[in-house]
Amino acid sequence: MRNRNLLLLGGLLVAFPAAAMAQDASLADQVAANAATTSFVFNTLLFLIGGFLVMWMAAGFAMLEAGLVRSKNVSMQCLKNIMLYSVAGIMFWAVGYDLMYTGVDGGWLGSLSFGADNPFGYDFPAAGESTGNLDDDGNTTYSVASDWFFQMVFCATTASIVSGTLAERIKFWPFMIFVVLLTGVLYPITGSWQWGAGWLSEAGFSDFAGSTLVHSVGGWAALAGALLLGARKGKYTSDGKVVPMLGSSIPLATLGTFILWLGWFGFNGGSQLAMG
Repeated sequence: MRNRNLLLLGGLLVAFPAAAMAQDASLADQVAANAATTSFVFNTLLFLIGGFLVMWMAAGFAMLEAGLVRSKNVSMQCLKNIMLYSVAGIMFWAVGYDLMYTGVDGGWLGSLSFGADNPFGYDFPAAGESTGNLDDDGNTTYSVASDWFFQMVFCATTASIVSGTLAERIKFWPFMIFVVLLTGVLYPITGSWQWGAGWLSEAGFSDFAGSTLVHSVGGWAALAGALLLGARKGKYTSDGKVVPMLGSSIPLATLGTFILWLGWFGFNGGSQLAMG
């Protein structure tokens, strides 16, 4: 009886460390899973908050432009700013995100799926590929849909830059046609060169928050439009003198300036691409 008790005690002593080690391993796995979930939540939240602030910049562009154009053109300028965001969202969802992030791999542009896949159905390479959409353990580091939203508002901002430059120079429908081309083709392709791991990225080029891919692309597009359309009608007399064209509301333009100022916290802060 005594020997049997000793054997039982010995068996328990041998089994206890193994059970403890198994429990420790299980606890470590749980901690790692919780850490991955926390990182996913915070990174997704960063994209959403940053995207909300950048989208709020659309109000800043609209107010700034509405305040600086003549009263007769205020409603048209506001309409253009609303419509360009609608068009940018549709075009970036339909083709832009594919062109910018799918299958670039050091090349010049991505590939199109035309509905076979969409931004929410599979993993795209993330903007700023050093962060990546998957960590070393294969865990998704943020929601792909939140990344799409954050990148879409950048795309729309490119069109907003053109809107301000061409204010009082271009009619509604020609401007909308250009926005379709800019947000669906031109911006996504140039964006893929760097943020989509294209040839600029392979060459070592860096663009942290869109100083080239957003503002330079929008600026060059705006310059091309200004050169093509020329000055606003009535801006100069026949002998070349400048005709003053007073804005409709300086307080409105000032409000737009402060809204844009606030939006920069989303533009630059969100470009860190990771909070967790």
